[in-house]
Order: sequence, then C-alpha cells, then structure tokens
Amino acid sequence: MRDWRDDARFAAQFVRAPVATASVWPSSTALARAVADAALGPTARGDAPVVLELGAGSGAFTVELARRLGGRGRHLAVELNPALAHRLAERLPTVEVVPADVAELPTLLAVRGLPSTGGVDVVVSGLGWSATRPGRDDSLLPVVAATLARGGVFVQFGYAVTRWAGPARALERELRELFGETTTSPTVWRNLPPAVVHRAARPLRP
Repeated sequence: MRDWRDDARFAAQFVRAPVATASVWPSSTALARAVADAALGPTARGDAPVVLELGAGSGAFTVELARRLGGRGRHLAVELNPALAHRLAERLPTVEVVPADVAELPTLLAVRGLPSTGGVDVVVSGLGWSATRPGRDDSLLPVVAATLARGGVFVQFGYAVTRWAGPARALERELRELFGETTTSPTVWRNLPPAVVHRAARPLRP
C-alpha cells in the first residue's frame, strides 16, 4: 500500500539533495500502473523474470512491480539517495535495494551474480535527464540496452510537457537506434505533471 508519509519524505529529500533525488514529487499510482503495464503486463505471467529498476525513489514503481511479480523472479531497485534507499529496503524486504549510482551498473550486476550483458529481462527507469544523458557520448542507454536479454524490455517515463525538448527528442531517437520496437503511451493525466511512458523492446545487437 502507498504511504503518503513516504511522499512527504521524498519531497523533503529533494529539498536536501536535489541532484540525488531528481524529482520534486513521487510518481502517481496511475503512472506506476502504466509503467508496470509496459514492463510486465497486467499480471506478470510466465517465467520468473529478472527486473532491474533504476532510480527507485520512494518506491512508487517498486511497489507496483513487486505486487505483480508476487515473489517470482528477482527484483533489484537501484537508488542513489541513501535515505530513500534505506526506507525502501525497510518497506519491501523482498526487493533487493541497491544504494548506489547507476553509472556503476555493470559492476552492480556483477557483484550480485548477474552478467553485465544479456542477463536482465526488464529495466524500468525513473531517472531524470541528468542521469540518462540521452544523445550524448556518455549516454546510459547503450549500457542499459546491453544488460537486457534478446527479448528484453526497457521502460522509461517522461513528462508530457517536456516531450518536445531536446533531451526528450534525443531519448526517443536513441531508443529507435538501440531497439527493434519502440512505443509511447498516451498521456497519463493523473500525475503531477502529466507523463508518458516509453517502451522499447528487442535490443539490437552489433
């Protein structure tokens, strides 16, 4: 269940550490459901997947993903802000919360016994532009695509109001270059601010 006290903690962490928190307010339940639909489908049927969440924050996406997984597979949630990571680990003991920087992604996977290439089924990102850096030489997106299995899925949300900004256009362009299938959801109006969900599947291999 969502705890609104965690939303207040999230906002407080943004005030204290805006770079490490990235967003001023957590994503809504409606957006979390749209993200989980794109990542896992309505019920997460099938084999136990390896799900990697980047920028878990206060756990808006984490809770919904964990609910659909129902204890199946393996769910890792990476969060840079130590206070948010600690609270998330307390709330969701079945999720492997990793208090670290996503820039260390290959190492984080290796330490946890996962291959840095092709070992993850689903990546869900709650990261902002400063962390993903789309369109730049140091973009995180090729690293993320490399972690995914051949049939893997990457999901990234973005704010509708900034969809036509340079970083958002660079993100969509780079996803088309890296994946064989890309889609964008209709606007999720029940979020502050309204958002869209990008889904990229079937990473292209060199």
